[in-house]
Amino acid sequence: MTKCKYLLIMCLASQAIAADITIDPVKVFILAGQSNMEGKAQNKLLDYQAMDPKAKDFFAHLRDGDKWAVRDDVFIKFLNRKGPLTIGYGSPGRTGSELEFGYMMGEHFDEPVILIKAAWGGHSLFKLFRSPSAGMPGDERLQAELEQAQKRVKQNNEKRNRSDPLPTIEDIKKPYGSSYRNMMAEVKDVFDNYETMFPALKGKRLELAGFVWFQGFNDQWGDAPGEYESNMKHFIRDVRKDLNAPKLPFVIAAIGTSGSKPARGGQLEVRNAQMAMNDVPEFKGNVKAFRTDLLVDKEAERLFDGWQNHIEEWQKVGSDRPYHYLGSAIWYTRIGHAMGESMMELMDDGTYESQIGTSHLAGIGTV
Repeated sequence: MTKCKYLLIMCLASQAIAADITIDPVKVFILAGQSNMEGKAQNKLLDYQAMDPKAKDFFAHLRDGDKWAVRDDVFIKFLNRKGPLTIGYGSPGRTGSELEFGYMMGEHFDEPVILIKAAWGGHSLFKLFRSPSAGMPGDERLQAELEQAQKRVKQNNEKRNRSDPLPTIEDIKKPYGSSYRNMMAEVKDVFDNYETMFPALKGKRLELAGFVWFQGFNDQWGDAPGEYESNMKHFIRDVRKDLNAPKLPFVIAAIGTSGSKPARGGQLEVRNAQMAMNDVPEFKGNVKAFRTDLLVDKEAERLFDGWQNHIEEWQKVGSDRPYHYLGSAIWYTRIGHAMGESMMELMDDGTYESQIGTSHLAGIGTV
């Protein structure tokens, strides 16, 4: 066990031991991935659709009168932002699937809920999210990366009359797994500082309840699709090992940016790899993958074609490109709902209660 992993587990273990175990715990969910986990539906689109007769009923449960509800029982930490759950916890000025997922978890539990979002646009499972047991890619791949990196530096040095040092193989290896490590650092930060981040939770203890993964776009090319299934298995196992939660409920929102069109090439390969987690024997009853393409917002999809020619109509249903699920508030909300349904399905099969309900008693914390 590395020093970083040991310190994370021992820190969280000490919190669990010190806490009064008779107090109902705060349920903590980790939401990780790349830009689509960040969330790309513009808030102004949500504001419009919440008042639009065609869509207002769809969003009514997330409203408080003529405003968006601000929950007092669900809290969120997304990198440098934190607070009670409401719209706006996606990319700046945007919202993602966390809104609906958090609503469902808040309704499901009597206890408070914390969402820890660790999401960075453009980060692949092949490289930046690569988990420890996946190891490094082969030497041939790393050497090719090194040669390309050195070539770029040489060209830049010649062009700008510079003498920057050439990258080394260690420079090439360093980014691998960096987002995985940063994700774990986000979890540790919340468990260390949640009473300051969320004063309403002072005196309560935290308990890790589930993990949601929404990623895949940057693994569609090169060697990444062929490795995705293996890397996904390693990722799930490593998350559970490093957080000391052997049967942690794990939900995968499988890539579906193709929408109603058939997925092809690398996207189909990545989606198949994600869906294959449903058939891994050790993941039965504790991992659930679902297809996001089946939840497509067909009206946004229809109006995206030639959107420049009917921009006002388009902006009433979408706010981004297909690779960001058209920036559709409806599509992201449907995905959040499916995340919530999948999570509750895993928790309700008994695995969740038996694991989470006893982990803190063993003195190992909930992570």
